[in-house]
Amino acid sequence: MDVWQLVLVGLVMLLGLLAVLVPGAPGPAILWAAVAWWALSDRSTSAWVVLLAATALLVLNVVLRPLLPSRRRAAPRQSLAMGGVAAMVGFFVVPVVGGVAGFVGGLYEAERKRLGNRPDGWASTRRLMRGSAAPLLVELMTCLLTVGAWIGALVWA
Repeated sequence: MDVWQLVLVGLVMLLGLLAVLVPGAPGPAILWAAVAWWALSDRSTSAWVVLLAATALLVLNVVLRPLLPSRRRAAPRQSLAMGGVAAMVGFFVVPVVGGVAGFVGGLYEAERKRLGNRPDGWASTRRLMRGSAAPLLVELMTCLLTVGAWIGALVWA
């Protein structure tokens, strides 16, 4: 696969990650399509393993979705977006664990700024994590793990 195609696949994956933060957008499907495009072009064993792992992760996300609260509950979109961006940064700074810590930290910081003080910010963060933020975090983490597997296959293959 040429370098420009890898860059395009990476940009499509970034678009899929950002689409996870938009309600109703098919972020995981965009991400899976990018992995499939790469695997079909690369045709190495590691590419097929990543495609299989991505498929399993994204199917797991679909299976877990009914078990979690609805994302349609009223939640400040700016706070969820800040948590999502912080999760993306945290995931690549401190792999895997940084995604969860970044999401909760970004959500807390956005809520603290919105509400004006720490106790209300923590209370709102806990309420959001029990409600609409948990499904977003699960979906985002499955997508981030997929991107991480892709990057790992590129680096070690």
